[in-house]
Amino acid sequence: MATTALVASVVSVGAPSAQVGGCATDAMLVFDGSTSMAEISFETGPNTRIVEARQAIRRAMPDIAPYRRVGLMIYGPGAGGACANVNLRFGPVENAAGPVIAAIDGLQPDGLTPLTAAVQQAAEAMDYRNSPGVVVLVTDGNETCGGRPCEMARAFRATARDLVVHVIGFRAEVDFFAWNNPEQDPLNGTTVARCLADETGGLFVTTETVDELVAALQRTLGCPVIGSEEHRHFQTGRAVSVT
Repeated sequence: MATTALVASVVSVGAPSAQVGGCATDAMLVFDGSTSMAEISFETGPNTRIVEARQAIRRAMPDIAPYRRVGLMIYGPGAGGACANVNLRFGPVENAAGPVIAAIDGLQPDGLTPLTAAVQQAAEAMDYRNSPGVVVLVTDGNETCGGRPCEMARAFRATARDLVVHVIGFRAEVDFFAWNNPEQDPLNGTTVARCLADETGGLFVTTETVDELVAALQRTLGCPVIGSEEHRHFQTGRAVSVT
């Protein structure tokens, strides 16, 4: 299977008012728990993605949770079929650091990548048609369950009150030949999930290290008081890297 690693750190900047979102806006973290998060390969190095993602969550969430209500959606593992496991662990709550860390620490990756269904359900959990919300998707790859994230993103733009979707690729890879990823452009080396950010005014960030993933989580889930210098760069409308 041919894959291309996404190695550049890229930020797609939307409207300034939507880049970070006010701290009063609820957020859902949508976390990739698919089998590939636990695979050892040339791209992952000595640690699997899930090991380093856990480290990043432990570091980032205590800085984020005091300022924003956060909920958690996990896709991949479960008792259903490979594409049927989209698990709402909890909706946005105060002081979510402990519950989020515990859930990710206990996660055993399995299954495929129904990221479109997961983001849709995360938006529903925040009543996105009537209330503003932020979704932060952390994924190591593309949709692999036949979903159409770009089509969904356009529907969000048309029907949501104020929904911003940020996409963080963590050592993400693009599979150009996946039959169950109908929107993938074989000439585009970027994960198709990028359109979720592009269409909703969110950020698209690719990360390769724990430090980069921590910074990306703080930029998308956090508030301007966290990493204030970085957030000032956001507000200038410039594209910035996570390094």
